Amino acid sequence: MERTIYQQLIEWKTSRRRKPLLLMGARQTGKTWVLTEFGRREYARLVYCNFEEEPLLHDFFATSLKPQSIVSRLSTREGHEIRPDETLIVFDEIQQSNAALNSLKYFAEEAPEYHIAAAGSLLGVKLTQPRSFPVGKVSFLTLHPLTFSEFLSAVGESRYRGLLEEMQTIEPVPELFHRELLELLKAYYVVGGMPEAVVEYAVSRSFESTRKVHSAILKAYTLDFAKHAPTADIPRLGQIWNSIPGQLAKENRKFIFSAVAESARAREYADALQWLSDAGLIRKALAVEHVEQPIDAFADQSAFKVYTLDVGLLGAMARLPPATLVNGNEIFQTYHGAFVENYVAQQLLSMPDFESEVLYYWKKNPGIAELDFLVELDGEVLPLEVKAGINTKSKSLGVYVQRYSTRIQLRSTLRNLKLDGTILNVPLYAIEQLARLTRRALPLVGSEQVPRSTNPATSR
Repeated sequence: MERTIYQQLIEWKTSRRRKPLLLMGARQTGKTWVLTEFGRREYARLVYCNFEEEPLLHDFFATSLKPQSIVSRLSTREGHEIRPDETLIVFDEIQQSNAALNSLKYFAEEAPEYHIAAAGSLLGVKLTQPRSFPVGKVSFLTLHPLTFSEFLSAVGESRYRGLLEEMQTIEPVPELFHRELLELLKAYYVVGGMPEAVVEYAVSRSFESTRKVHSAILKAYTLDFAKHAPTADIPRLGQIWNSIPGQLAKENRKFIFSAVAESARAREYADALQWLSDAGLIRKALAVEHVEQPIDAFADQSAFKVYTLDVGLLGAMARLPPATLVNGNEIFQTYHGAFVENYVAQQLLSMPDFESEVLYYWKKNPGIAELDFLVELDGEVLPLEVKAGINTKSKSLGVYVQRYSTRIQLRSTLRNLKLDGTILNVPLYAIEQLARLTRRALPLVGSEQVPRSTNPATSR
Protein backbone atom coordinates (compact mmCIF):
# COMPACT_ATOMS: atom_id res chain seq x y z
CA MET A 1 0.00 0.00 0.00
CA GLU A 2 1.18 3.50 -0.80
CA ARG A 3 0.52 5.40 2.43
CA THR A 4 0.88 9.16 2.27
CA ILE A 5 2.35 9.21 5.78
CA TYR A 6 5.44 7.43 4.46
CA GLN A 7 6.92 10.73 3.22
CA GLN A 8 6.40 12.22 6.68
CA LEU A 9 8.35 9.31 8.15
CA ILE A 10 11.20 10.06 5.74
CA GLU A 11 11.17 13.68 6.88
CA TRP A 12 11.26 12.55 10.51
CA LYS A 13 14.24 10.29 9.84
CA THR A 14 16.28 13.07 8.21
CA SER A 15 15.30 15.86 10.59
CA ARG A 16 18.14 17.49 12.51
CA ARG A 17 15.75 17.92 15.45
CA ARG A 18 14.47 14.37 15.40
CA LYS A 19 12.89 13.11 18.62
CA PRO A 20 11.44 9.68 19.38
CA LEU A 21 8.24 9.28 17.36
CA LEU A 22 4.80 8.35 18.64
CA LEU A 23 2.56 7.09 15.85
CA MET A 24 -1.04 7.58 16.90
CA GLY A 25 -4.17 6.08 15.39
CA ALA A 26 -7.05 3.73 16.06
CA ARG A 27 -6.66 -0.03 16.17
CA GLN A 28 -6.17 -1.71 12.77
CA THR A 29 -5.35 1.43 10.79
CA GLY A 30 -1.98 -0.07 9.78
CA LYS A 31 0.48 1.44 12.26
CA THR A 32 2.54 -1.73 12.70
CA TRP A 33 2.69 -2.37 8.98
CA VAL A 34 3.79 1.12 8.02
CA LEU A 35 6.51 1.29 10.71
CA THR A 36 7.96 -2.14 9.91
CA GLU A 37 7.82 -1.46 6.18
CA PHE A 38 9.55 1.87 6.77
CA GLY A 39 12.23 0.13 8.84
CA ARG A 40 12.89 -2.54 6.23
CA ARG A 41 13.09 -0.08 3.35
CA GLU A 42 14.96 2.82 4.89
CA TYR A 43 17.32 1.19 7.42
CA ALA A 44 19.94 -1.52 7.36
CA ARG A 45 18.27 -3.21 10.32
CA LEU A 46 14.89 -3.21 12.05
CA VAL A 47 14.49 -4.06 15.74
CA TYR A 48 10.84 -4.77 16.46
CA CYS A 49 9.52 -5.03 20.03
CA ASN A 50 5.86 -5.76 20.79
CA PHE A 51 5.02 -5.28 24.47
CA GLU A 52 1.71 -7.07 24.15
CA GLU A 53 3.06 -10.19 22.46
CA GLU A 54 6.31 -10.32 24.49
CA PRO A 55 5.57 -9.44 28.14
CA LEU A 56 9.17 -10.28 29.14
CA LEU A 57 10.32 -7.16 27.29
CA HIS A 58 9.10 -5.19 30.29
CA ASP A 59 12.10 -6.53 32.22
CA PHE A 60 14.46 -4.60 29.91
CA PHE A 61 13.11 -1.38 31.45
CA ALA A 62 12.61 -2.57 35.02
CA THR A 63 15.96 -1.65 36.56
CA SER A 64 17.12 1.24 34.40
CA LEU A 65 15.73 3.65 31.83
CA LYS A 66 19.20 4.64 30.67
CA PRO A 67 19.28 4.40 26.84
CA GLN A 68 22.63 2.59 26.74
CA SER A 69 21.37 -0.04 29.16
CA ILE A 70 18.21 -0.60 27.12
CA VAL A 71 20.10 -0.69 23.82
CA SER A 72 22.61 -3.14 25.25
CA ARG A 73 19.84 -5.54 26.25
CA LEU A 74 18.12 -5.16 22.88
CA SER A 75 21.43 -5.85 21.12
CA THR A 76 21.84 -9.06 23.10
CA ARG A 77 18.28 -10.06 22.23
CA GLU A 78 18.88 -9.39 18.53
CA GLY A 79 22.29 -11.01 18.42
CA HIS A 80 23.99 -8.03 16.80
CA GLU A 81 25.07 -4.49 17.60
CA ILE A 82 22.46 -1.76 17.25
CA ARG A 83 24.05 1.11 15.37
CA PRO A 84 22.19 4.42 15.78
CA ASP A 85 22.08 5.63 12.17
CA GLU A 86 21.53 2.20 10.66
CA THR A 87 18.80 0.77 12.88
CA LEU A 88 15.15 1.62 13.46
CA ILE A 89 13.90 0.51 16.87
CA VAL A 90 10.11 0.03 16.95
CA PHE A 91 8.27 -0.17 20.27
CA ASP A 92 4.82 -1.51 19.37
CA GLU A 93 1.86 -1.59 21.77
CA ILE A 94 3.91 0.72 23.95
CA GLN A 95 0.84 1.63 25.99
CA GLN A 96 1.34 -1.72 27.74
CA SER A 97 4.56 -0.46 29.37
CA ASN A 98 4.76 2.76 31.35
CA ALA A 99 8.50 2.30 31.71
CA ALA A 100 9.05 1.95 27.97
CA LEU A 101 6.92 5.03 27.33
CA ASN A 102 8.86 7.04 29.89
CA SER A 103 12.17 5.85 28.47
CA LEU A 104 11.50 7.94 25.37
CA LYS A 105 12.28 11.01 27.45
CA TYR A 106 15.78 9.73 28.15
CA PHE A 107 16.38 8.72 24.55
CA ALA A 108 15.47 12.29 23.56
CA GLU A 109 17.74 13.86 26.18
CA GLU A 110 20.70 11.49 26.39
CA ALA A 111 20.78 9.47 23.16
CA PRO A 112 19.04 11.39 20.34
CA GLU A 113 21.20 9.58 17.79
CA TYR A 114 18.99 6.48 18.12
CA HIS A 115 15.97 6.25 15.86
CA ILE A 116 13.00 5.22 18.02
CA ALA A 117 9.42 4.91 16.73
CA ALA A 118 6.57 3.78 18.98
CA ALA A 119 2.93 2.93 18.37
CA GLY A 120 -0.02 1.49 20.23
CA SER A 121 -3.63 0.53 19.59
CA LEU A 122 -4.96 2.60 22.48
CA LEU A 123 -2.06 4.99 22.85
CA GLY A 124 -4.38 8.00 22.72
CA VAL A 125 -6.25 6.68 25.75
CA LYS A 126 -3.00 5.93 27.58
CA LEU A 127 -1.62 9.42 27.08
CA THR A 128 -4.56 10.97 28.91
CA GLN A 129 -3.52 9.26 32.12
CA PRO A 130 -1.34 11.09 34.68
CA ARG A 131 2.44 10.65 34.59
CA SER A 132 2.41 8.45 31.52
CA PHE A 133 3.73 10.86 28.92
CA PRO A 134 7.21 12.33 28.27
CA VAL A 135 6.02 15.90 27.69
CA GLY A 136 7.92 17.76 24.98
CA LYS A 137 10.25 14.84 24.32
CA VAL A 138 8.52 13.15 21.38
CA SER A 139 7.18 13.92 17.92
CA PHE A 140 3.66 12.93 16.89
CA LEU A 141 2.16 11.56 13.70
CA THR A 142 -1.35 10.16 13.26
CA LEU A 143 -2.24 7.34 10.90
CA HIS A 144 -5.84 7.39 9.69
CA PRO A 145 -7.66 4.81 7.57
CA LEU A 146 -6.72 4.87 3.89
CA THR A 147 -7.94 7.97 2.10
CA PHE A 148 -9.73 7.68 -1.23
CA SER A 149 -6.52 8.30 -3.17
CA GLU A 150 -4.67 5.66 -1.13
CA PHE A 151 -7.59 3.31 -1.80
CA LEU A 152 -7.20 3.91 -5.54
CA SER A 153 -3.58 2.77 -5.43
CA ALA A 154 -4.41 -0.26 -3.30
CA VAL A 155 -7.10 -1.54 -5.69
CA GLY A 156 -4.97 -1.11 -8.81
CA GLU A 157 -6.22 2.30 -9.93
CA SER A 158 -3.03 4.31 -9.43
CA ARG A 159 -3.65 6.05 -12.75
CA TYR A 160 -6.61 7.86 -11.22
CA ARG A 161 -4.68 8.71 -8.10
CA GLY A 162 -2.05 10.26 -10.35
CA LEU A 163 -4.72 12.14 -12.29
CA LEU A 164 -6.11 13.68 -9.11
CA GLU A 165 -2.75 14.55 -7.60
CA GLU A 166 -1.58 16.17 -10.82
CA MET A 167 -4.60 18.46 -11.31
CA GLN A 168 -3.01 21.85 -11.96
CA THR A 169 -5.82 23.94 -13.45
CA ILE A 170 -9.42 24.65 -12.53
CA GLU A 171 -11.06 22.84 -15.40
CA PRO A 172 -13.41 19.84 -15.58
CA VAL A 173 -12.07 16.31 -15.41
CA PRO A 174 -12.72 14.53 -18.76
CA GLU A 175 -16.23 13.11 -18.58
CA LEU A 176 -15.14 9.48 -18.98
CA PHE A 177 -12.72 9.78 -16.07
CA HIS A 178 -15.28 11.73 -14.04
CA ARG A 179 -17.84 8.93 -14.35
CA GLU A 180 -15.35 6.20 -13.54
CA LEU A 181 -14.12 8.07 -10.48
CA LEU A 182 -17.69 8.38 -9.24
CA GLU A 183 -18.09 4.61 -9.52
CA LEU A 184 -14.86 4.06 -7.63
CA LEU A 185 -16.05 6.49 -5.00
CA LYS A 186 -19.17 4.38 -4.49
CA ALA A 187 -16.96 1.35 -3.93
CA TYR A 188 -14.95 3.32 -1.35
CA TYR A 189 -18.13 4.18 0.53
CA VAL A 190 -18.76 0.45 0.95
CA VAL A 191 -15.17 -0.69 1.54
CA GLY A 192 -13.86 2.32 3.44
CA GLY A 193 -10.21 2.72 4.36
CA MET A 194 -9.45 0.10 7.01
CA PRO A 195 -6.37 -1.67 5.57
CA GLU A 196 -7.60 -5.22 6.09
CA ALA A 197 -10.93 -4.42 4.42
CA VAL A 198 -9.17 -2.74 1.48
CA VAL A 199 -6.85 -5.71 1.01
CA GLU A 200 -9.81 -8.11 1.07
CA TYR A 201 -11.65 -6.07 -1.55
CA ALA A 202 -8.52 -5.69 -3.71
CA VAL A 203 -8.13 -9.47 -3.77
CA SER A 204 -11.71 -10.72 -3.85
CA ARG A 205 -13.64 -7.77 -5.34
CA SER A 206 -16.43 -8.96 -3.09
CA PHE A 207 -18.37 -6.47 -1.00
CA GLU A 208 -19.87 -9.31 1.00
CA SER A 209 -16.51 -10.72 2.12
CA THR A 210 -15.29 -7.18 2.80
CA ARG A 211 -18.27 -6.59 5.04
CA LYS A 212 -17.24 -9.67 7.06
CA VAL A 213 -13.90 -7.98 7.70
CA HIS A 214 -15.79 -4.90 8.92
CA SER A 215 -17.80 -7.06 11.30
CA ALA A 216 -14.63 -8.57 12.75
CA ILE A 217 -13.10 -5.12 13.27
CA LEU A 218 -16.23 -3.86 14.98
CA LYS A 219 -16.23 -6.88 17.26
CA ALA A 220 -12.59 -6.20 18.17
CA TYR A 221 -13.50 -2.64 19.09
CA THR A 222 -16.31 -3.88 21.31
CA LEU A 223 -13.89 -6.25 23.05
CA ASP A 224 -11.56 -3.29 23.61
CA PHE A 225 -14.38 -1.55 25.47
CA ALA A 226 -14.66 -4.45 27.90
CA LYS A 227 -10.91 -5.00 28.24
CA HIS A 228 -9.48 -1.49 28.48
CA ALA A 229 -12.18 1.03 29.42
CA PRO A 230 -13.12 2.00 32.99
CA THR A 231 -15.71 -0.45 34.27
CA ALA A 232 -18.37 2.21 34.86
CA ASP A 233 -18.08 3.44 31.26
CA ILE A 234 -18.30 0.08 29.48
CA PRO A 235 -22.13 0.03 29.04
CA ARG A 236 -22.12 3.70 28.02
CA LEU A 237 -19.40 3.16 25.42
CA GLY A 238 -21.50 0.54 23.71
CA GLN A 239 -24.60 2.72 23.84
CA ILE A 240 -22.84 5.72 22.32
CA TRP A 241 -21.07 3.64 19.68
CA ASN A 242 -24.28 1.89 18.61
CA SER A 243 -26.20 5.17 18.47
CA ILE A 244 -23.94 6.87 15.92
CA PRO A 245 -25.66 5.64 12.72
CA GLY A 246 -29.01 6.80 14.08
CA GLN A 247 -27.57 10.13 15.21
CA LEU A 248 -26.22 10.79 11.73
CA ALA A 249 -29.55 9.81 10.20
CA LYS A 250 -31.21 12.86 11.74
CA GLU A 251 -31.73 15.91 9.58
CA ASN A 252 -29.28 18.17 11.41
CA ARG A 253 -27.07 15.28 12.67
CA LYS A 254 -26.32 17.05 15.96
CA PHE A 255 -25.35 14.56 18.66
CA ILE A 256 -28.08 14.27 21.29
CA PHE A 257 -27.42 12.35 24.50
CA SER A 258 -31.10 11.47 24.96
CA ALA A 259 -30.88 9.54 21.70
CA VAL A 260 -28.24 7.30 23.31
CA ALA A 261 -30.44 6.22 26.16
CA GLU A 262 -33.67 7.47 27.66
CA SER A 263 -33.01 10.29 30.13
CA ALA A 264 -29.26 10.14 29.44
CA ARG A 265 -27.38 13.22 30.62
CA ALA A 266 -24.25 14.71 29.15
CA ARG A 267 -22.30 14.62 32.40
CA GLU A 268 -22.98 10.89 32.78
CA TYR A 269 -21.76 10.03 29.28
CA ALA A 270 -19.03 12.64 28.78
CA ASP A 271 -16.18 10.39 29.93
CA ALA A 272 -17.30 7.53 27.69
CA LEU A 273 -17.55 9.87 24.71
CA GLN A 274 -14.06 11.19 25.41
CA TRP A 275 -12.70 7.63 25.68
CA LEU A 276 -14.00 6.86 22.17
CA SER A 277 -12.39 10.04 20.90
CA ASP A 278 -9.05 9.30 22.59
CA ALA A 279 -9.16 5.79 21.11
CA GLY A 280 -9.50 7.35 17.65
CA LEU A 281 -12.87 5.71 16.97
CA ILE A 282 -14.89 8.89 16.66
CA ARG A 283 -14.27 12.49 15.67
CA LYS A 284 -16.26 15.50 16.81
CA ALA A 285 -17.32 18.45 14.70
CA LEU A 286 -17.98 21.43 16.99
CA ALA A 287 -20.65 24.01 16.22
CA VAL A 288 -19.52 27.59 15.60
CA GLU A 289 -22.06 30.40 15.42
CA HIS A 290 -19.70 33.38 15.31
CA VAL A 291 -16.82 32.88 12.87
CA GLU A 292 -13.63 34.56 14.02
CA GLN A 293 -10.10 33.39 14.65
CA PRO A 294 -8.96 31.58 16.64
CA ILE A 295 -11.95 29.50 15.65
CA ASP A 296 -11.65 27.15 18.61
CA ALA A 297 -12.30 30.04 21.00
CA PHE A 298 -15.75 30.51 19.45
CA ALA A 299 -16.70 26.85 19.20
CA ASP A 300 -19.62 25.57 21.27
CA GLN A 301 -18.22 22.61 23.17
CA SER A 302 -21.74 21.45 24.06
CA ALA A 303 -23.07 21.34 20.49
CA PHE A 304 -21.39 18.89 18.14
CA LYS A 305 -21.75 16.13 15.58
CA VAL A 306 -20.02 12.78 15.91
CA TYR A 307 -18.54 10.93 12.93
CA THR A 308 -16.98 7.47 12.85
CA LEU A 309 -13.34 6.99 11.90
CA ASP A 310 -14.27 5.15 8.70
CA VAL A 311 -17.19 5.31 6.29
CA GLY A 312 -16.94 1.59 5.53
CA LEU A 313 -17.39 0.76 9.20
CA LEU A 314 -20.34 3.17 9.33
CA GLY A 315 -22.10 1.18 6.60
CA ALA A 316 -21.49 -2.03 8.50
CA MET A 317 -22.74 -0.51 11.75
CA ALA A 318 -25.90 0.66 9.98
CA ARG A 319 -26.26 -2.82 8.42
CA LEU A 320 -26.87 -1.36 4.99
CA PRO A 321 -26.60 -4.03 2.27
CA PRO A 322 -23.67 -3.28 -0.06
CA ALA A 323 -25.97 -3.63 -3.07
CA THR A 324 -28.04 -0.73 -1.77
CA LEU A 325 -24.96 1.44 -1.61
CA VAL A 326 -23.61 0.82 -5.11
CA ASN A 327 -26.73 0.68 -7.28
CA GLY A 328 -27.35 3.96 -9.05
CA ASN A 329 -26.94 7.00 -6.85
CA GLU A 330 -28.72 5.58 -3.80
CA ILE A 331 -25.54 5.77 -1.73
CA PHE A 332 -25.54 9.54 -2.08
CA GLN A 333 -29.09 9.85 -0.74
CA THR A 334 -28.87 7.35 2.12
CA TYR A 335 -29.17 8.95 5.54
CA HIS A 336 -29.77 12.30 3.86
CA GLY A 337 -26.12 12.67 3.01
CA ALA A 338 -24.74 11.21 6.25
CA PHE A 339 -22.31 8.99 4.39
CA VAL A 340 -21.07 11.93 2.34
CA GLU A 341 -20.46 14.05 5.42
CA ASN A 342 -18.70 11.20 7.22
CA TYR A 343 -16.57 10.63 4.12
CA VAL A 344 -15.56 14.29 3.88
CA ALA A 345 -14.83 14.47 7.62
CA GLN A 346 -12.62 11.40 7.29
CA GLN A 347 -10.68 12.88 4.37
CA LEU A 348 -10.26 16.32 5.99
CA LEU A 349 -8.72 14.79 9.10
CA SER A 350 -6.17 12.96 6.94
CA MET A 351 -5.01 16.05 5.04
CA PRO A 352 -1.81 17.80 6.23
CA ASP A 353 -3.14 21.23 5.16
CA PHE A 354 -6.07 20.85 7.52
CA GLU A 355 -4.32 18.75 10.14
CA SER A 356 -6.50 18.91 13.24
CA GLU A 357 -8.10 16.55 15.69
CA VAL A 358 -11.23 18.71 15.72
CA LEU A 359 -13.65 19.63 12.96
CA TYR A 360 -15.97 22.63 12.90
CA TYR A 361 -19.29 23.47 11.29
CA TRP A 362 -21.31 26.70 11.18
CA LYS A 363 -24.86 27.24 12.33
CA LYS A 364 -26.99 30.38 12.40
CA ASN A 365 -29.65 29.89 15.04
CA PRO A 366 -31.61 26.63 15.00
CA GLY A 367 -33.33 26.07 11.68
CA ILE A 368 -32.08 29.21 9.93
CA ALA A 369 -28.85 28.11 8.28
CA GLU A 370 -26.11 25.51 8.71
CA LEU A 371 -22.93 24.74 6.79
CA ASP A 372 -21.30 21.34 6.99
CA PHE A 373 -17.69 22.35 7.65
CA LEU A 374 -15.42 25.31 8.28
CA VAL A 375 -11.83 24.85 7.14
CA GLU A 376 -8.82 26.98 7.98
CA LEU A 377 -6.42 27.52 5.11
CA ASP A 378 -3.49 29.92 5.09
CA GLY A 379 -4.89 31.95 7.95
CA GLU A 380 -8.42 32.25 6.55
CA VAL A 381 -11.62 30.47 7.58
CA LEU A 382 -13.51 29.18 4.56
CA PRO A 383 -17.01 27.66 4.40
CA LEU A 384 -17.32 24.18 2.93
CA GLU A 385 -20.71 22.88 1.88
CA VAL A 386 -21.16 19.19 1.10
CA LYS A 387 -23.95 17.98 -1.15
CA ALA A 388 -24.93 14.36 -1.62
CA GLY A 389 -25.93 14.76 -5.27
CA ILE A 390 -25.64 17.33 -8.05
CA ASN A 391 -28.10 19.92 -6.74
CA THR A 392 -26.15 23.07 -5.87
CA LYS A 393 -28.96 25.26 -4.56
CA SER A 394 -28.06 26.47 -1.11
CA LYS A 395 -29.75 28.84 1.28
CA SER A 396 -27.16 28.32 4.00
CA LEU A 397 -24.15 29.26 1.91
CA GLY A 398 -25.94 32.43 0.85
CA VAL A 399 -26.69 33.35 4.45
CA TYR A 400 -23.05 32.77 5.38
CA VAL A 401 -21.76 35.00 2.57
CA GLN A 402 -24.12 37.80 3.57
CA ARG A 403 -22.78 37.65 7.11
CA TYR A 404 -19.07 37.07 6.51
CA SER A 405 -16.82 38.47 3.81
CA THR A 406 -14.90 35.71 2.07
CA ARG A 407 -13.01 35.72 -1.21
CA ILE A 408 -14.05 32.20 -2.08
CA GLN A 409 -16.58 29.61 -0.94
CA LEU A 410 -16.10 25.85 -1.21
CA ARG A 411 -18.57 23.20 -2.24
CA SER A 412 -18.13 19.47 -2.79
CA THR A 413 -20.74 17.54 -4.80
CA LEU A 414 -21.05 14.96 -7.56
CA ARG A 415 -20.55 17.72 -10.09
CA ASN A 416 -17.31 18.13 -11.98
CA LEU A 417 -14.59 20.60 -11.03
CA LYS A 418 -15.72 24.16 -11.73
CA LEU A 419 -15.26 27.72 -10.48
CA ASP A 420 -18.72 29.28 -10.50
CA GLY A 421 -18.24 32.94 -9.65
CA THR A 422 -16.75 32.82 -6.18
CA ILE A 423 -17.83 29.24 -5.49
CA LEU A 424 -15.31 26.49 -6.14
CA ASN A 425 -17.02 23.17 -6.75
CA VAL A 426 -14.66 20.29 -6.03
CA PRO A 427 -15.90 16.78 -6.90
CA LEU A 428 -16.30 14.55 -3.87
CA TYR A 429 -13.66 12.20 -5.24
CA ALA A 430 -11.15 15.08 -5.33
CA ILE A 431 -11.76 16.42 -1.82
CA GLU A 432 -8.18 15.56 -0.81
CA GLN A 433 -7.01 18.14 -3.34
CA LEU A 434 -9.17 20.84 -1.77
CA ALA A 435 -6.35 22.96 -0.36
CA ARG A 436 -4.28 22.94 -3.54
CA LEU A 437 -7.28 23.59 -5.81
CA THR A 438 -8.43 26.44 -3.57
CA ARG A 439 -5.02 28.08 -3.83
CA ARG A 440 -5.19 27.66 -7.62
CA ALA A 441 -8.66 29.17 -7.77
CA LEU A 442 -8.10 32.21 -5.56
CA PRO A 443 -6.19 34.26 -8.19
CA LEU A 444 -9.01 33.59 -10.63
CA VAL A 445 -11.61 35.25 -8.42
CA GLY A 446 -9.37 38.25 -7.72
CA SER A 447 -7.99 39.56 -4.47
CA GLU A 448 -11.00 41.72 -3.50
CA GLN A 449 -13.43 40.36 -0.98
CA VAL A 450 -17.01 39.65 -1.98
CA PRO A 451 -19.26 42.52 -0.79
CA ARG A 452 -21.64 41.57 1.98
CA SER A 453 -24.60 42.60 -0.18
CA THR A 454 -23.68 40.01 -2.83
CA ASN A 455 -25.09 36.51 -2.52
CA PRO A 456 -23.37 34.32 -5.12
CA ALA A 457 -24.82 31.17 -3.61
CA THR A 458 -28.34 32.10 -4.64
CA SER A 459 -27.81 34.51 -7.55
CA ARG A 460 -28.25 32.02 -10.35
